[in-house]
Amino acid sequence: MRSSRKPSPGTLRIIGGKWRGRKFEVCDQVGLRPTPDRVRETLFNWLQQTIVGARCLDLFAGSGALALEAESRGAVEVVAVEQNAAVNRALRNTATRLGATGVVALQSDALAFLAGSPRPFDVVFVDPPFDSDLLTRVPELLERGWLARPAWVYLECAPGQDEAPLPKGWTILRHKRAGDVVYRLVKRT
Repeated sequence: MRSSRKPSPGTLRIIGGKWRGRKFEVCDQVGLRPTPDRVRETLFNWLQQTIVGARCLDLFAGSGALALEAESRGAVEVVAVEQNAAVNRALRNTATRLGATGVVALQSDALAFLAGSPRPFDVVFVDPPFDSDLLTRVPELLERGWLARPAWVYLECAPGQDEAPLPKGWTILRHKRAGDVVYRLVKRT
């Protein structure tokens, strides 16, 4: 679940694609930190040539903003992993209301999910709680068969956490900061 100091806002909107402009409610949970609209817009502009037809994995899915945006823009499958039962239930309800048949919301701890049988994904969103060390642990776990060749990995963190070393073969394509969020798009070849 995404971490922050305050409860999440009441609604989010899909930025582009078939559900462009559609709003959805965000579960009111302390610690939920949805990816801001302008960050999602930039990210999906970066991914516009990649997302159509892609199989995506959204670890630490939270509100599901990234997962829903991915399907809205043409991803064929999005597995959204969220450990909090209430947040996961809200994500499933939103996916049902939108008709997001390609979004599969799984209630699981991300590390436990990654310990399971791997299958490759084209795009992976990694947005762990900012107050954790998960951003340093997850990339190596993804290397155990979870990434297609090539694969794009989105990494979101707090300022200062973006200096963590990346696995061999990972190249930073884009790197930006928006307020208290640092985000990178990495290509794994």
